[in-house]
Amino acid sequence: MSGLRIGTRGSDLAMWQARAAAAAIEQTGGPPCELCVIHTSGDRLHEVSLSEVGGKRLFVKEIEEALIRGDIDLAVHSAKDLPAVLPDGLSVRAVLPREDPHDALVLPDGAAAGSRTDAILDALGPEPRIGTSSVRRIAQLAPRLPRGRFQPIRGNLDTRLRKLDGGSYDVIVLAAAGLRRLGFGHRLTARLPFALCLPAPGQGTVAIETRSDDRRVHEVVAHVNDEGTMATVSAERALVEALGGSCQMPIAALATVSDDDLTLEGLVSSLDGSRAPRVRLRGAPADPEALGRTVAERLVAAGAADILEEVRRMQPPASDPS
Repeated sequence: MSGLRIGTRGSDLAMWQARAAAAAIEQTGGPPCELCVIHTSGDRLHEVSLSEVGGKRLFVKEIEEALIRGDIDLAVHSAKDLPAVLPDGLSVRAVLPREDPHDALVLPDGAAAGSRTDAILDALGPEPRIGTSSVRRIAQLAPRLPRGRFQPIRGNLDTRLRKLDGGSYDVIVLAAAGLRRLGFGHRLTARLPFALCLPAPGQGTVAIETRSDDRRVHEVVAHVNDEGTMATVSAERALVEALGGSCQMPIAALATVSDDDLTLEGLVSSLDGSRAPRVRLRGAPADPEALGRTVAERLVAAGAADILEEVRRMQPPASDPS
């Protein structure tokens, strides 16, 4: 079998993920892999809110187009960057084992930190500058930090840490998985408990996207697919799809699997965090999509649809990033 061309963004984390996927494929008897860096519209953005320019699809659009054209054989993404509904002819055929899905607080280098998350948050002062561009994180943290000044932050991980250490922020919020994967686990000040900040659907997971009709690639990536992680991510993505949500929406979800039990917790929050219906249900790992849809239905019954419609009305229309 000839080698496989893997499409990826060029960021440090994206390259780490693509190399991890390539190594897994080769270690399980697959063909050699070549990494093909594709620059996306999202890579050209800087201090801009994603809600203003069309959301995270900007980080996958050009890669998916290359996959559809046949310029690459598969694409590797952060699962949380993938929209719930993929373009016709594409599908997620494999995921790697999930890394820590928690969100994390990161203080400036050398800052004293207590051992408890509450103590760290209290020590930030009455009006802390909090670096995050995520509406999901802002919505969940706003009630705990009502006078906090949430400020956008973009760029590679090392860029964000330099901005933090340079005094632009008092604290930043990042995915624990990215910190650990890029060797910055020592900078993780505290993990945010799920009760305070439920993660983004798919957070901590590397997804492998292929053409739906490419059986050759399907056979290869089947050997690296982690079935438990696939069940959890499938449930989370089904919840988002059923809600009609996107990455610009304050939707959080986390599924866990144990033996014959799949548990999914979902949350939809108003932007100020004053309303945040939350549902937790158990289902069968064999049908994760059904569980996702059921949790979405329960959330809608608890007021989630009204909240999401309000959020849509408040967001500015997407502009052209080019």
